[in-house]
Amino acid sequence: MTQPPPPPPNHPPGSPPGQPPQGGFGAPTPPPNPGYGYPQAPGQAPGYGYPQAPGQPPGYGYPQAPGQAPGQVPGQQPYGYGYPTAPVHQQPPGQPPLPPPGGRKPSTQLRIIIAAAVAVALIIAGGIWYAGTSGDDGGKGDEAKGATAGATAGGGGGGGGGTAPDGPGKEKAPANTRSKVAFQMPHPKVADVTTVAGSWITDKAYVKSGIDSVVGYDLDKGTPLWTLPLPGQVCAASRHVQDNKTAIAFEATKRVAPKYYQPCTEVGVIDLTTGKLLWSKSAAGTGNGPKIRFSEVTVGAGAVAAGGTDGGGAWDLATGKELWKPQINAEQCYDMGYGGGAALVAARKCGPRDQQYVLIQNLDPKTGRPLAQFKMPDGVEYASVVSTKPLVVAADVGDTAGDGSGISDLFSLDEKTGKLKAKIAVDAERFAGDCDSTLVEACSKVVVGNGRVYLPTEDHEGAGEGYGQTNEIVSFDLTTGKPTSDKAEAGDRYSMFPLRMDGGNIIAYKEPPYDKGGQIVSIDGSTFKQTVLLENPADEAVRDAESSFSLDHAEIRYTAGRLFISERMISEPSSSSVDDKQYFVLAYTTH
Repeated sequence: MTQPPPPPPNHPPGSPPGQPPQGGFGAPTPPPNPGYGYPQAPGQAPGYGYPQAPGQPPGYGYPQAPGQAPGQVPGQQPYGYGYPTAPVHQQPPGQPPLPPPGGRKPSTQLRIIIAAAVAVALIIAGGIWYAGTSGDDGGKGDEAKGATAGATAGGGGGGGGGTAPDGPGKEKAPANTRSKVAFQMPHPKVADVTTVAGSWITDKAYVKSGIDSVVGYDLDKGTPLWTLPLPGQVCAASRHVQDNKTAIAFEATKRVAPKYYQPCTEVGVIDLTTGKLLWSKSAAGTGNGPKIRFSEVTVGAGAVAAGGTDGGGAWDLATGKELWKPQINAEQCYDMGYGGGAALVAARKCGPRDQQYVLIQNLDPKTGRPLAQFKMPDGVEYASVVSTKPLVVAADVGDTAGDGSGISDLFSLDEKTGKLKAKIAVDAERFAGDCDSTLVEACSKVVVGNGRVYLPTEDHEGAGEGYGQTNEIVSFDLTTGKPTSDKAEAGDRYSMFPLRMDGGNIIAYKEPPYDKGGQIVSIDGSTFKQTVLLENPADEAVRDAESSFSLDHAEIRYTAGRLFISERMISEPSSSSVDDKQYFVLAYTTH
């Protein structure tokens, strides 16, 4: 019997560049140093049937914020930066009201309480012990061949979608799709709950936010290529990269007990190739007030924009020049946050507390001037930007989703005019997208391409034996709002959700059953045929490591045969789990 290769490196946080990682699966965990982060997050796939209906993502709570003068006409909201207001488009008055959800899930507040309890339980339960594996199980079973229902194994496939509107994809399946563990990183020591959001992949590095730092690691070895020390903890990060640059928000000073939190006031741009902080800025408060606090940051159309309950501001991506600053106008309007990418879109809240409404504004990224805007229907407190071009927004209208998901409806908008093209009602009992209702750009499991929005159904009982659960990825037309014939089946006992678009193809992660490894598949945007790009080992120890991540809240990144799963938040382990291993990043490769 062929002996497996030696265990992959176990790189402790904060090791100096060039120092090889130590240990591996099953090896003693070295004392972690600053340089990483690890979110302990609750979450998991749903479980119900899949009827025909429009639908999408979830979310969580959000702070109350300033409002607007009583008696103001709802359709007349000045922008607040000295520009005339763009025409406000609203939901057509003749549209039928949303039907009440049948069999409501727990309320948003209850979901938050449960999620927090689960997170604490996970932390108390301790870390994960597992041994390394190459992923070579001798070719036994279909887990070695990447054969789930509706999916073909690799062998150079993928990259299809040539007849899909958005064209072919770049991702190609290798001759052997079986992955091995490239490296894993242990849980760093922290004193309290710590956000470590931010994961990016370049052609040479996997870049991850950590403790008072951002670090670039070798893609295959996990050794640090560069380290960017920061004055304080990263508190927000953009998912977008332009010209190999991305943006973060961070605290101005380090956390010192007993004060474990500092204001999130600094915004900076990182060169992901060199690891250099190209510039950092903050926004002054009114008068002699403290600096403006931000809750999220994004990169869009050559601008960096950050928002929060104090309002939003923006800077030029290349130079750091201020484009506009946070302010709340006479109508008590402020930018809660922004969606980035191909364009820059603001979610703007206006009005007094008992009369608040939300505007979606497509902005000129150089000036902040609204090019077009749409007034969200009554009952919308927060809105999430799923895509800026085409413009798709998610919201929980009147808290009718009932499951804490943050989504009862999707709104397909014309980014040039602000007019509503289609409203897609989302039955939370049937669909499993997810948006954090307190943030503007925090949706997952929902992607947009080919003039359609793709999202997973909730899990439901499969057709096979063993009472296994499964689900599908389906789509809705952004022009008509109607469901299409697209349907990609996860296969018996698997559950799948989209990660991102690859040209006209959908890259999706398949969460495995207890006795198999997870998969990355490419779904052809024209035929909806699946091609396996990567399949993780079915070895029990590695399987347990993969399943230890709460996928609803983990960061999952895949490109060119490499998969990285990492945490977004970490916490101090309890005394009962202090000797157990906890992991921050798990990296797989087919190379």
